[in-house]
Amino acid sequence: MEDARRLLALAWPVFIGQIAVLGFATVDTVLLARHSALDLAALAVGASAYVTVFIGLMGMVMAVGPIAGQFFGGRRYADAGEQLRQALLLALVLALPAAALLAFPQPFLWLAKAGPDVADRVRGYLLALAVAVPAALLFTAFRGFNTAVSRPKAVMALQLGGLALKVPLSALLVSGGSLGPLDVPALGVTGCGVATAIVMWTQLAAAALLTRRDRFYEPFALWSRGWPRPQRHSLGAQLRLGVPMGLAVLIEVTGFSFMALLISRLAPDQVAGHQIAANLTALLFMMPLSMAQAAGALVAQALGAGEVGRAQALGRRALRLALGIAAVAAALLALLRQPIAGLYTGDAALAASVVPLLAWVAAFHVADAAQAVSSQVLRAWRVATVPVLIYALSLWGVGLGGGWWLGRGGAGPALAGAPGFWAAGAMALVLAALALVALLRHVAARAQARQVAAPG
Repeated sequence: MEDARRLLALAWPVFIGQIAVLGFATVDTVLLARHSALDLAALAVGASAYVTVFIGLMGMVMAVGPIAGQFFGGRRYADAGEQLRQALLLALVLALPAAALLAFPQPFLWLAKAGPDVADRVRGYLLALAVAVPAALLFTAFRGFNTAVSRPKAVMALQLGGLALKVPLSALLVSGGSLGPLDVPALGVTGCGVATAIVMWTQLAAAALLTRRDRFYEPFALWSRGWPRPQRHSLGAQLRLGVPMGLAVLIEVTGFSFMALLISRLAPDQVAGHQIAANLTALLFMMPLSMAQAAGALVAQALGAGEVGRAQALGRRALRLALGIAAVAAALLALLRQPIAGLYTGDAALAASVVPLLAWVAAFHVADAAQAVSSQVLRAWRVATVPVLIYALSLWGVGLGGGWWLGRGGAGPALAGAPGFWAAGAMALVLAALALVALLRHVAARAQARQVAAPG
């Protein structure tokens, strides 16, 4: 029970913070669903492009978590702080190509075969996000570090503040209105991107102020050593873990986000319905993601302290908790598909295209919980390369490859279009989850055997 309490105590603020982050996309989806179908379709394509660019780089930056967590567990606080400083340098470097790709999104528009009206909207949205991405990557390093040192409430507070600012800003910029003496034009989906950019930079400034004024951060010496200079050892450790982490996250997310691009080729009329299902999937994923991040932090701390048995027990407990909660959520989703679709849209035709997808979302979610916790705990053990192969074979091979075949009617009209991609995606996640759980068991057993065999 003690392990469960520790996991939940760390997981709940991570969960609330992640819900706040997802609230950005949820607010945009709801506002645009009621504003314009073209803008909603542009959001689906634009969000997929942004996620593809940002998430893989985010995975590289988030490698600060397992490394700093082990330092923190071993009471090497200055080393943990230096790892954050190096992660911030890496985030700045990675932000340059990310911003360029978002500012010039032609490859994504070609892949989606977006029409002129949608393409123009996508360009405006992604140009705004190109401004946001440096702040987002820097804040990612801050977030990963705080979770690693069991300080997630600080991040949660900033993320909730960001959401509180995002809601009125997006509402104003999407539909237009008056702001004092100013008349703000309706910007549609571009307004969502502008609002996100403003919030990201505000959030980052608040994080910097917090680390300067909160005495909790003093042992980490974040500011007392001046501007960080590249350190070969620290950056090398970050990249050795971060590159495969980034690749794994990129494969995981593109296996999901490319669904929107490919669906837009086969069934353009189903893209908006897919976007709603995707948003709900992301909302549900916040629970296992928070449990995974909490487990990864506590396992890394235990390993840093030399407590291999405790690390194994924490990983097992986290997996059981996440699967139990995910099973309950999936059952409720399967039972309440119709009213849940109605919460997103009052358009009967759009709701009818969403409801069949939600049955697959339920199955998707349970497997997603298992793979999320397993992969995050493996990263705490510094195992990140083999999961890349697992994700590539399952999510790209079975998920996207199988989805393209099913979506084109390979198994009949019942799974043509978006339902085929969701069915293949669910099967791919099941395979990935089984493989990652097996790998985690192997890694933990091998570590235990080494400890038993060690002299003394």
